[in-house]
Amino acid sequence: MSSDRVESTRANRLSRRAAREHDDASFPTVPEQNFHVRRMTLIALLAVAVVLPFIYVAAMALGDLRAREADATELTLRTVRVAEEHALKVFDMNVALNSRIVDLTEGLDDDGIRAREFTIHDRLRTMGGGYPQVAAMSIFGHDGALLASSRFYPVPVLSIGQRSDFVGIRDRSDLEAVSQVMSGAVAGEQVFNMGLERKNPDGSFAGVVSIALRPRYFDAFYRELLGDSDRTPVIMSLARKDGAVLARYPSNSREPVAMAPDSPFARAVASGQSSGVLRVHASHIGGNLIVAFRHVGSYPVYVLCAYRTSAIWSAWYRHLTVLILSMFTPSIALWCVIWLSLRRLGAEEEAWRRWQAEASMRRSIESAYRQSRKMEALGTLVGSVAHDFNNLLMIVSANVQILRRRGVNGLDRELSAMERALKSGQSLTRQLLGVARKQPLRTETLSLEHWLPTCRELLRASLGAKVSLVIDSGIDTWPVRVDVAELELALINVAVNARDAMASGGRFTVRASNVVFRHEDGFPITGDFVQVSLEDTGTGMAPDVLARAFEPLFTTKPKGAGTGLGLPQVFAFCESSGGLAAIDSAIGAGTSVRLYLPRASAEPQSAAPAEADAQECAAPPGLRVLLVEDNQEVAAGTEALLQMMGHHVTCAFNADLALRMLEDARAKCATTGEPLPFDLVLSDIHMPGKLNGIDLAEAVLAFDTPLAVILVTGYAEELDRARHVNVRVLSKPFDIGLLEKLLETIQRNLEPTDSDQAAHPADT
Repeated sequence: MSSDRVESTRANRLSRRAAREHDDASFPTVPEQNFHVRRMTLIALLAVAVVLPFIYVAAMALGDLRAREADATELTLRTVRVAEEHALKVFDMNVALNSRIVDLTEGLDDDGIRAREFTIHDRLRTMGGGYPQVAAMSIFGHDGALLASSRFYPVPVLSIGQRSDFVGIRDRSDLEAVSQVMSGAVAGEQVFNMGLERKNPDGSFAGVVSIALRPRYFDAFYRELLGDSDRTPVIMSLARKDGAVLARYPSNSREPVAMAPDSPFARAVASGQSSGVLRVHASHIGGNLIVAFRHVGSYPVYVLCAYRTSAIWSAWYRHLTVLILSMFTPSIALWCVIWLSLRRLGAEEEAWRRWQAEASMRRSIESAYRQSRKMEALGTLVGSVAHDFNNLLMIVSANVQILRRRGVNGLDRELSAMERALKSGQSLTRQLLGVARKQPLRTETLSLEHWLPTCRELLRASLGAKVSLVIDSGIDTWPVRVDVAELELALINVAVNARDAMASGGRFTVRASNVVFRHEDGFPITGDFVQVSLEDTGTGMAPDVLARAFEPLFTTKPKGAGTGLGLPQVFAFCESSGGLAAIDSAIGAGTSVRLYLPRASAEPQSAAPAEADAQECAAPPGLRVLLVEDNQEVAAGTEALLQMMGHHVTCAFNADLALRMLEDARAKCATTGEPLPFDLVLSDIHMPGKLNGIDLAEAVLAFDTPLAVILVTGYAEELDRARHVNVRVLSKPFDIGLLEKLLETIQRNLEPTDSDQAAHPADT
């Protein structure tokens, strides 16, 4: 015996392992997708793809700007150095020419020079004629009167006695050794003069020797040095140290700001700087200048080379535009790719979550469907056992009633104990039939939108004080056709399990919504359903417990604390109602039980004849009852009770025999004119033979003079069919008192009136 038990246990384990392997094959485990890490990676890549090009462009642009400024500064330094060397040579040559003229007039006073004017004129013209920068060479007397010139002979009457350069040389001012630009009276054009003092033998002032220089000579040199273009960004200037401009190029440019008395150039000269680089803001040209300057020898003259920063910025902008286009064109393409990847990732995440939800739902529904098939097989077995158990209960109940009616003394305690045991047995039978889907259902059309809120107090009592309750009955949920008592029991069963899973408190949510399952979705049920979700925040179930949650008699509660029929009742109720139950759970994630109840028509269907409540009224005894029952013990007990009630009982042990008896009686009555010998047919539904009790009832109701029919059953599917036959139906095991009231009602209906004798009994 022990080895058989071990083999049975091993076989059960192997079958469960095979079932789990089948589930794994049907729904393979999908690796968890870490969308957050992927999203953060793409965002980081996008940030890098945005920031790095900007940093690169900024660094390159800044470096390019500085390089251009450095190149411009280097250009100005080189140019000003060349211009300074050129100016120095010109001025040194002028000094040499002035010295030669002074030597030429040495020992001559003003009159002596006038006396030799022609000779001096010829010599001056010869000395200055080969130099393009020289406009005229002149000799002035002590009072500023023109004595001789390389341009005229004889010289006109002309005096420069009041001119600033003459006065400055006479007063020995170094600045006036080079005059400002003026319109030369002798040269007849724009010139500036380099003068040298003539002295008497005693060292006193004797006059001035002056060479008029052409500014355009310097302009031409600067043009050749910088390039013959008015668009050159470089400005060349030759200026005295007081800021007076002697020559400039381009000639159409305005005087640089550097020449202003308060300019940086003026401050640099005042501080004794002989060369340097300055940054000057020139508002008249709308920008800044990089100015390089050099002192020309010992002369009060400086050469300046200014570079327009606007030209630097213009070239820099052009280069920056090319850099931006070359850098950001591929970068923008990369940004778009990453952005599209983020969008696709979002869509993929949504699709993955939806797939996960659908897969989870499908797994649970498929599991529930397989469970239903297993429950169907179990139901066949349990239904047969429950039917036989009902018959046993009927035998005991009938005999207890017989003893009660006979008034047996001294057995009250024993009979009460038997009646309590009968009630427990009836409750157990009801649970077993419910799990096996054989429990008769009293269905009605129900609006969950209005019904669920009425269950609040019932659920609160089941959940306890530590658990909060949330009910969302939905909006415009479809009506369903269910057994209200079984639905309440299903909610209570789930609520009790949720309460046990939330020992420290939590939240229990009831939510109703409409769902539609299509054939292409691959679910075992199709059509319109109302989904009732019952969710808790408890500890959840382990996978092995979840796989057996709907299994009858399986429980994780301590011994004696649970029967293992709670969740199986929920599953059986949903399937009996034409729907399905599914469950999802995980350790630490709570549990969700979903009831799928089929949508009912908008208008409630009329209820089938129910177990009638007879009115309390005495009726004459003596019904002639045809009792159809295949179980002899049940038949004997029922017959004895009916006889004790005063009725006449004829027994038939199956529907085939009963129908033959009725047809024989009809044939006999047709020839004799007598009424049928029976007033009532009391029949079980489930019997052996070709016909069952429902077939018998349909045949009896088709008689010209129909008989009253009462059917007895313990099967749900038989009860539903029987209600459509329009007969009275009792659920087995039935209350003997209820049967007695029904018989009394039939007796009253059969009582003859003054105009209608007992030969025509009333229809039931």
